[in-house]
Amino acid sequence: MTDAAATLERILDDRYSCRGFTSDLVPEETIDRILQMAQRTASWCNSQAWQVDLVTGQATAEFGKHLTEYVLSNGMRSDLPAPERYEGVYGERRRASGYGLYTALGIERSDKEARLTQMLENYRFFGAPHVAVITSDAGLGTYGAVDCGGYVATFLAAASSLGVSTCAQAALALYSDGVREHLGIGEDRLIVCGIAFGYADPEHPANTFRADRADLTDVVRRHG
Repeated sequence: MTDAAATLERILDDRYSCRGFTSDLVPEETIDRILQMAQRTASWCNSQAWQVDLVTGQATAEFGKHLTEYVLSNGMRSDLPAPERYEGVYGERRRASGYGLYTALGIERSDKEARLTQMLENYRFFGAPHVAVITSDAGLGTYGAVDCGGYVATFLAAASSLGVSTCAQAALALYSDGVREHLGIGEDRLIVCGIAFGYADPEHPANTFRADRADLTDVVRRHG
């Protein structure tokens, strides 16, 4: 294994979805470096479908307050089709992930109030001082959304390489009108997801949870 491959492997192994941040701001030069690395993401016909609405500091708190209030008083509406169902192994993985997180937080399945409170943490960005909202050009359809997925993956790895913790948040896309309303995003853009980022709170119990990954034999079909 080359040194570069070993470094990348370590970055991917170390990264996790952080759900408890400190209030410490990430320096602007570090954020710019993350964005510059993410900008190298491959895309269909080099269209670079993504745009980023970057929210920082007090503006993040105001955005979180707006979204929390919006979620409590409005129904879901996503610009992109939500999954129709989670069946078989996909449902099993989803349940295992949820169970692991709530176990780490000490929240019982029957405790509806605690579960609601934790769900709303998505819209407070788990206390992160920064959130990046990722949008795609509406005219690029599925391909634009796929390109944005690649951008998000690169952003997460780039941040991890610089000691910055992240959590990709599809939850924001479920209330796309609330996001669009607060940030002034036009109808020509599709809300794909958000990325909460900052420095992890090492004392937060949610940060003890790690989701596992399927074995290659479960996901790879070899031909020839």
